[in-house]
Amino acid sequence: MQRSIRAILFDLDGTLIDSAPDLGAAADQMRVARGLPSLPMADYRPFAGSGARGMLRVAFGMQPEDAEFPTMREEFFQNYERRMTQDTTVFDGVSDMLASIVARQLHWGVVTNKSKRFTEPLSRQMALFASAGAVVSGDTTPHAKPHPEPLLEAARRIGVAPQDCVYVGDDERDIIAGKAAGMHTVAAVYGYLGEKQSVAHWEADDVINSPHELLKRLKLA
Repeated sequence: MQRSIRAILFDLDGTLIDSAPDLGAAADQMRVARGLPSLPMADYRPFAGSGARGMLRVAFGMQPEDAEFPTMREEFFQNYERRMTQDTTVFDGVSDMLASIVARQLHWGVVTNKSKRFTEPLSRQMALFASAGAVVSGDTTPHAKPHPEPLLEAARRIGVAPQDCVYVGDDERDIIAGKAAGMHTVAAVYGYLGEKQSVAHWEADDVINSPHELLKRLKLA
């Protein structure tokens, strides 16, 4: 790469942590409570990156414009809050990747569309985030991704110019936000995308199939 790299920022769900089991269980609990049969986790997993919208769509075929959506979303949020780290795990290779980033004296942080209601307790409960220089949530700034402002806020918090940052995410909105912020973008395809979804049209600067590939792809290892 021609640019210098001083910081690496990450999306959260589907990039650093696998929260699909807890997100799916929170929605499935709502189905069971209404006398509907439980759905397999495989149905929920591909949509975990969409949060409540994705989970309620799978569980009930519900859309955000439906009249009952706000009420159902709050019930989902309460279910999820009670079990937020029960079955959530760190993706294989992420801990080693972050340790290597810290060892190279690079900054790292998180920029997610998850609200502070969840990211703050989650980041306190998971030791993974102890070395993060910034955790920017979906409601930290007036805008959420794909707007670049959350990424720019993270860069400000860690004191690194946006052009010296890399942004890694598993959704097209991550790549859109990263490009708009002037950052080098990396698409992580090991999370919730599945084999059927192509990321070629995202036009990310790099694509990784596992966390282990990141530093090599960025020519930092």
